[in-house]
Amino acid sequence: MLRADLLLTNAWVRTLDGPDHGYVARSVAIWRDRVVAVDEDVPAHRVVDLDGAVVAPGFHDAHQHLAWFGLSLAEVDLRLPTLDDVYAAVAERAAGLRPDEWVVGAGYDENKLGAHPDRDALDRAAGGRRVWLKHTSGHMCVVSSAVLADLGLSDAAVDVPGGLVVTDAAGRPTGLLQEQAQQLLTPLVLPYPVATLVDAIERGGRVALSQGLTSVVEAGIGGGWIGKSPVELAAYQAARDEGRLPLRVELMVAADALHALSAHESDGLPLGLDLGLRTGLGDDRLRIGPTKVFSDGSLIGHTCALTEEFADTPGERGYLQDDPDTLRTRILDAHRSGWRVATHAIGDAAIDLVLDAYEEAQRRWPRPDVRHRIEHFGVSRPDQVRRCAELGVVPVPQGRFVGEIGDGMLRALGPERAGWAYRYRSLLDAGITVPGSSDRPVVDGAPLRGMHDMVNRLTDSGAGCGTEEAVTGLEALTAYTLGSAYASHQEHERGSIEVGKLADLVVLSEDPGTVDPTAIKDIEVLRTYLGGEEVWRADD
Repeated sequence: MLRADLLLTNAWVRTLDGPDHGYVARSVAIWRDRVVAVDEDVPAHRVVDLDGAVVAPGFHDAHQHLAWFGLSLAEVDLRLPTLDDVYAAVAERAAGLRPDEWVVGAGYDENKLGAHPDRDALDRAAGGRRVWLKHTSGHMCVVSSAVLADLGLSDAAVDVPGGLVVTDAAGRPTGLLQEQAQQLLTPLVLPYPVATLVDAIERGGRVALSQGLTSVVEAGIGGGWIGKSPVELAAYQAARDEGRLPLRVELMVAADALHALSAHESDGLPLGLDLGLRTGLGDDRLRIGPTKVFSDGSLIGHTCALTEEFADTPGERGYLQDDPDTLRTRILDAHRSGWRVATHAIGDAAIDLVLDAYEEAQRRWPRPDVRHRIEHFGVSRPDQVRRCAELGVVPVPQGRFVGEIGDGMLRALGPERAGWAYRYRSLLDAGITVPGSSDRPVVDGAPLRGMHDMVNRLTDSGAGCGTEEAVTGLEALTAYTLGSAYASHQEHERGSIEVGKLADLVVLSEDPGTVDPTAIKDIEVLRTYLGGEEVWRADD
């Protein structure tokens, strides 16, 4: 008889197997990195009595930024209540730096502060040093006068397609750079060294394991304002080679990193990476996923492309990141070249463009079960939900947005459109398999916080935000496991606890599917297993 390596017993095992995902077993046995038995007390070299704890599939964040998050852990934390607090934090960091060193911070939100930080106040706080403060959305930043001088922007702005150098009434730059204007900083701040990125990947990954995450999708490497280095994949490979890649990672390649290929005309490969590399290369620990295309910007930053104006800024509807025909061609060429495409689209005008491009791509070059994605699907009309279902497109919303930045979303949209923001209920009712994701470090990436907000649909201030889009605890758990595996074409390998699947597991103090909905955020992660190996324990 087979002797398992590990038997987890005296547990409530939420397998998420079966048509209603409701099956609960009492034990799970593991051999090497796979599940070999469920609800059978088979002989094992090691037996762990979990004393009634809950076992679920390891959580999978379908859209986050691991390196960016890891880097932010070493930067000034700007998730603060007032602008004075921000300036004080900048001054404190500056006091320990040499005059030529930068003050770098991340996570501020002008919706909570009342305004963006200002270059002149940053100059005073930092003693004239270079300061770079990143907005929580990642779609804008503020820099000090010394940085503006480096960019030749001390006294006047320049036009940036798909972005904006913000100025005051006198035409003087305020230090705020939106969307593609952030790329003006590239010669000054990028690329990060591979060694620095490896440190960040490991640092962020260790936090992820402590929160029950066993796999993530890194949503953009190698190019654009989202990438940290043109050789970013090398950092992930180095982390793996050095035993410093803590969890499974799927990498989205920024579309800016793709280029025209000189393949034979009959190959149908107009766009890609050298040697024809594309989606799917790699293994269950590190693999290339979709290419990432940006079509618009941020909802709380008022830079996403809407068909109707923002509720709190009449006349403003946001904008696209590029010419519509250029965006369409980029999506078509990537599809034709064999890539899965994941397009960032938050506003409903941007979503229209992306859905049109996906439909055209499949009509002209059909591919079975391609599962192109719309990252965020932030402000979606009912007809767009139906169209996603019809086209087999996977929307990737972020539940935690409702809690952490929901008050800003409510102001931007008004009560009539609140239910259009980061939907879940409507998507499930349309028959769509929906993943769970955070967009970390834009918001707190703890999966249980995300599930909590998917179920309760309340902002952190207590306001309802599209409460009709709430889901059950079991549906939220399924999104963060089986739903995210589906979005990555990996449901045959992970996402549920079944014989033959990877033994990626999380041990919890309570079951998100049955606990009081208001207490989901308080569930404790007790242990995390990756491929049958315990990689984190609460009492370590």
